[in-house]
Amino acid sequence: MQADVQARAARIAAEPLVPIGQSTGFFSGTIKSLKEIWAHRELLVLLVRREIKARYKGSSLGIVWSLGRPILQLFIYYFAIGQILGAARQTPDFAIFVFIGLTMWGLITEILSGSTTSLLANSGLVKKVYLPREIFPLSAVGGALFNFMVQFAVLLVAVAVISGFPLDARLLYVPVSILTAILFAVAVGLILAAMNVYLRDTQHLVEIALILLFWASPIVYSFTFVHNHLQGNWLEQLYLSNPITIVIMGMQKGLWDAGSTATGTLAQYWPPDLELRLLITLLVSVVLLWLGQRIFSRLQGNFAQEL
Repeated sequence: MQADVQARAARIAAEPLVPIGQSTGFFSGTIKSLKEIWAHRELLVLLVRREIKARYKGSSLGIVWSLGRPILQLFIYYFAIGQILGAARQTPDFAIFVFIGLTMWGLITEILSGSTTSLLANSGLVKKVYLPREIFPLSAVGGALFNFMVQFAVLLVAVAVISGFPLDARLLYVPVSILTAILFAVAVGLILAAMNVYLRDTQHLVEIALILLFWASPIVYSFTFVHNHLQGNWLEQLYLSNPITIVIMGMQKGLWDAGSTATGTLAQYWPPDLELRLLITLLVSVVLLWLGQRIFSRLQGNFAQEL
């Protein structure tokens, strides 16, 4: 028995040392992190499936519930703000307009909220097994994308039935806006996930920030209302500097045909350089994603001890 133990110890001592963990190099570390995430892609897929199954576990209606909240919000905002407060009388196809905003808002908030709490929710795995920890926020992103695809399919059907698609270059706004929203939300989500390990108040601050951002984005009111009140001053430029505002407006430009074709009192105002703002937001989101991953990598060293 003693001989076996000594032989095992000798075999272990003869094994070469293999560095564990991610490189902290600001540029080389990103490439290594991407390779590690790709090497664990099967685990990522399993975590996404678990995220989706857990969400609807024991539910008789299953995925139908993912449509329940946005549709309820749509009816509430349509009647409360559109009909009672009169926004629908100045906004053509108000139901489509609100549904587009709620669909994009749901994607962004699900990614941000799910990513922020993802490491805490998987603390058992984080403490026991070495994995590229970005996998946990990314699994939350996968679950959010699944819900978004369901809601987006319903939105496309609604647009086709109620108003029709703008059959021109405006449709290009749709994929660019979705890509930009995902990149921006993933970038911020990575940073928030790492911060929430050290500062648990982060998840509560995110909830409050999301409430403020909802009303600071043209979801239940059109940008025309904002422009009519601010007349292009610095406050309007500050409003347009919000990436969420830009991606939602880009989506509205691509799918809300009446917003571009209505005339008279229903005519809508769009920033003349919306496509440029959207492209700049896309580029900023790519840089922010790289920066967010590096911040996440720098902060992950003590995750196991803090969780």
